[in-house]
Amino acid sequence: MNPFNKADELTRRQFVSNAARAYLGVHLFPMLGGTLASAAPEGTVAGGGKAKNVIYLFMSGGMSHVDTFDPKKKKEIMGKTESIATKADGIQLGHYLKKTAEVTDKLCVINSMNSTQGAHEQGAYIMHTSYDMRGTIQHPSLGSWVVRLGGRIHPELPGYVAVNSSPEVTGGGFFGAKFAAAPIGSPDQGLQDSTRAGAVTPEDFERRLTLADRMNRQFHGRFPNADVKAYEELYREAIALMNSKDLKAFDLRQEPEATRKLYGEGSFAQGCLLARRLVQNGVRFIEVQLGGWDTHYDNFTGVEGRCKQFDQAYAALITDLEKNGMLDSTLVVVATEFGRTPEIKTEHSNGRDHHPGAFSCVLAGGGVKGGIIHGATDPSGGKVKEGQVSVQDFNATIAYALGLPYETILMSPTKRPFKIADKGVPITTLFA
Repeated sequence: MNPFNKADELTRRQFVSNAARAYLGVHLFPMLGGTLASAAPEGTVAGGGKAKNVIYLFMSGGMSHVDTFDPKKKKEIMGKTESIATKADGIQLGHYLKKTAEVTDKLCVINSMNSTQGAHEQGAYIMHTSYDMRGTIQHPSLGSWVVRLGGRIHPELPGYVAVNSSPEVTGGGFFGAKFAAAPIGSPDQGLQDSTRAGAVTPEDFERRLTLADRMNRQFHGRFPNADVKAYEELYREAIALMNSKDLKAFDLRQEPEATRKLYGEGSFAQGCLLARRLVQNGVRFIEVQLGGWDTHYDNFTGVEGRCKQFDQAYAALITDLEKNGMLDSTLVVVATEFGRTPEIKTEHSNGRDHHPGAFSCVLAGGGVKGGIIHGATDPSGGKVKEGQVSVQDFNATIAYALGLPYETILMSPTKRPFKIADKGVPITTLFA
């Protein structure tokens, strides 16, 4: 990624944030992103799924498919990992996913993913944007596209929220800052700095807003600039969010202790619970990231540790959404940038290296059939042997599940055409 492009976007957003803090007594940087509704442009093809929302769980680092969702029979491939039966006939998982095994009747496991990128930054970027990383452009992330094409649901809450995620893959790209994710660092702390500073009274706050609006109108009269206007709109949306009664959607203290324990401890687990709360309150796209899957060394210890974080929280999320009647309208995605080599690297203390040629992703809810596997790898797990799914096909399938016009073309500022999934084709057979 071009460091100058990234620095420029961050500098402009930080400028607005600092100005707000100094002048109005609030800090808006965590709220800058995805907060503006947009009418969906006319598209040529609409999807056929039932989903209204997406919870996108990203396993950062490259989750080992053969140790999780695509276990094999050969001991030299599996090492310490054993296969276990699940609630769905024909689906086996690595033994680290015992709780997930209990909800496999709700899952569509895609064991035939393939990517062209085998490095972390590039792999995560294409997974989130459908395009290769370029030094001359920043592509909008998948969540940005979803809000841009589908609009937001709640009139005040952000349309796109990212928990524990990198801004490099959750940005608005050439759509602008208003379509970037609102970042959440710690689920327990919610949307930070979303209230007035104690020293600023409501009267002072309103007075400063009035003065700022007058100055902005004068400035626009002399220097009409689309970027400045966009940030002013974003600024007003952030103020509306501050005053919203539904800001409590970000407060996990509202949840019963039993529910919090159901999901488990840790940032990822509580992030999944926060995602459920946000879906319940009308946030369209929520990403929660779990890092640490880069198991070049001591793969089995690493996978076991990551699965302890993932397994309980994921199974709880699926169960909780179903119990609350939300699973049919919520597409739950498990994705990663690539898989790991079937070969165990004994010289690396039983590690596995990057493997973009074959890996697994999972869909659940949103009209997707449960208890099925799509595609397959060869007996070693090294190559896709049937039903290959590209990153672009996968993202097109997500768009299809949401009923979005995935073939809609939007132009970049340099007048180049782009689509939510590039040339990807949705796998329509996955839907009931």
